[in-house]
Amino acid sequence: MTVAVVGAGAVGCTLAVALVEAGVDVVLCARSPLDAVTLTDDDHGTRTHRIPVATDPAEARPVDHVVLATKIHQTGSVWPWLHALTGPDTVIVAAQNGVDHADRVPDALQNRVAPALVYVNAERTGPGEVRARRTERELVLADDPAGRTAAELFSPTWLRVEMVPDLRSAAWRKLLTNVAANPITALTTRRVEVLREPAVAELALAALRETAAVGRAEGADLPDDAAEDTLRWLQDLPAGSTSSMLQDRLAGRPLEADGLTGAVVRLAGRHGIDVPASRMLLALTAAVGPG
Repeated sequence: MTVAVVGAGAVGCTLAVALVEAGVDVVLCARSPLDAVTLTDDDHGTRTHRIPVATDPAEARPVDHVVLATKIHQTGSVWPWLHALTGPDTVIVAAQNGVDHADRVPDALQNRVAPALVYVNAERTGPGEVRARRTERELVLADDPAGRTAAELFSPTWLRVEMVPDLRSAAWRKLLTNVAANPITALTTRRVEVLREPAVAELALAALRETAAVGRAEGADLPDDAAEDTLRWLQDLPAGSTSSMLQDRLAGRPLEADGLTGAVVRLAGRHGIDVPASRMLLALTAAVGPG
């Protein structure tokens, strides 16, 4: 079994270590070399692995699985990796946010994408260094042929793998956790505890209700209390939990707002749904910009 993890950020490094510790042959595909990957979590403590790192897609060869672990807006830049690493039977595990995983890869590869919803709260603390906070849900996959192949890959790891028959609905539930926590933590430069403050919680709930309405219009099966349940889940996250967008802002990197809140705003327009809270959060995060 050979696996290439494309993207050496917090999620990519976490998934790479989990696979290595399950005995899988892993290569990390990154922009720059890394001497090693160090992961710290509450269950296993701190450990360091020397994982092979590739930096040139021209030297890559097809593997059994590709784990796509970049941010949404970075996907186009790694297409050369996807073409080089993908053979006739390769499955691409898209471990990304959002609800349109397959649409982001080249057309010829879309039929082999297994969307993966990652719930582990992973924080990049330095090059190749990650702090992972475990949650009650960790990795959600579709109960279909591609999803079952991805589950076979990750089931031997310490990640809890969950299969669901309706990934569309599951992806919208995951998007709910992102459209509130990501922009609000990035804008306030505070961790998820900020969502416990009444005024901030009110704004988060407005954005969550809008997102749930758009998700239902898109065919997602979301319960009436999906927004309220998501806010409670976010408020109960372990102390110190962060968001990928907050990490990106603090590091001066571009924000993933267009792929998250932007998707909600665009789809809302398709269905004629007014989403003022989401439009406001999108405008503010766009105004922040990198740096």
